[in-house]
Amino acid sequence: MAAKKTAGKSSAKKTSPKSSKAKSQSAKVAKSASKAIAIPHGEIHIGKDIWPMERDVLIRPDRMKYVRKLIKSEGCVFCTASKGGISFETLCVYQTKHAMVVLNKFPYNSGHVLVLPRRHCGDLLALSDAEHMDVQNTIRLTMKGLKEIYEPGGFNVGLNHGSVAGAGIPEHLHYHIIPRWSGDLNFFPLIAETKVLVESLEQTYEKILGYFKKI
Repeated sequence: MAAKKTAGKSSAKKTSPKSSKAKSQSAKVAKSASKAIAIPHGEIHIGKDIWPMERDVLIRPDRMKYVRKLIKSEGCVFCTASKGGISFETLCVYQTKHAMVVLNKFPYNSGHVLVLPRRHCGDLLALSDAEHMDVQNTIRLTMKGLKEIYEPGGFNVGLNHGSVAGAGIPEHLHYHIIPRWSGDLNFFPLIAETKVLVESLEQTYEKILGYFKKI
């Protein structure tokens, strides 16, 4: 009888490999969860050991028409803005003899503007020296204004030359100037075309127009 009891006790102590593995995995999950919600010295570490990372999603169905080119305008919108002059309807905030500054109707960041020649031209090499110099000087002037207004940490300044290079309106040259801040994510929002902006287009227009009025 004693031998049977001992054997029973011995068998009761044994645990299957599957049970041990499950307990080990449960312990790891609990440890990870405790790390994820730990708040040492007031610091919050959200989802530190959680993968995949959860992401917030901003839904902007109004941009789909633009992305799919369903919003079609008659003629060149930039030429229309040049002829229409400085107004919120044209989004033009500044004009010189050969260049102008226009707000991007679908900005990637607050303060996103376009600098372009007033003459309808899609080839940088076809610009006259006077036109090219005026556009470049206007780019520098605009960057100076955006730096004063928004105090960004940097800029994305670029020209998509031709439709195969990504130009949305290849027939009319336009340089993009986009203010950037540390912590505003990376270049992905520009490619994904999704961004949360801190101000409306009207507010951006008034700020930038106010700068150029002082010049």
